[in-house]
Amino acid sequence: MNIQSPLFDTVKEELPIHDGNLAYYPKWIDESESFALFDALRQDIQWQQSTIRLYGKQVTIPRLNAWYGDEHCSYEYSGTHFAPNPWLPALLKIKTQIEALSGFRFNSVLANCYRDGKDSVAWHSDDEPELGRNPAVASISLGAERQFQLKHRHHKELETQNILLGHGSLLLMSGELQHHWHHQIAKSQKQVGERINLTFRYVIPDSERR
Repeated sequence: MNIQSPLFDTVKEELPIHDGNLAYYPKWIDESESFALFDALRQDIQWQQSTIRLYGKQVTIPRLNAWYGDEHCSYEYSGTHFAPNPWLPALLKIKTQIEALSGFRFNSVLANCYRDGKDSVAWHSDDEPELGRNPAVASISLGAERQFQLKHRHHKELETQNILLGHGSLLLMSGELQHHWHHQIAKSQKQVGERINLTFRYVIPDSERR
């Protein structure tokens, strides 16, 4: 998949938020390129449906997932260990473009496929120890629009933030956001098509963890 730099749109919407930074690029990837990218990743990514430990039980997560990244950049989520698959060229190209735009460095990406409105991800924060302090997370959306919600972990008086993530969009979360906010993609009763989400992160390499 050959993604050229001119297809990336740097027009962004600053989303004011307490305790963190949030920027949204609604049409970051050209529309026609987004469709081609969706089809390629749907076919080429080694999708699986992982099980995690939740309230002491092993449960199957309601979506497909895959972990890609540099060697020795493993990731653990709810008791499940993910070893990275080698980078796909398309994922590596997107990573490079996000780094050039944001100034952040990334060495891994978690891919999720939401097959319909029944697939979701519950309230959580990307604040695992291997992500370090104030992690930056760059989230690419391809396919069907889904509502992304954020709620403050401590200040319950703050309103829940709702962002409709569109096809080809980029959401960049940074600063203290992951330490102060939970986020989710809720289930939907509506007829919803497939959506691929790519969340790029920097994971502390295995050899540097205590």
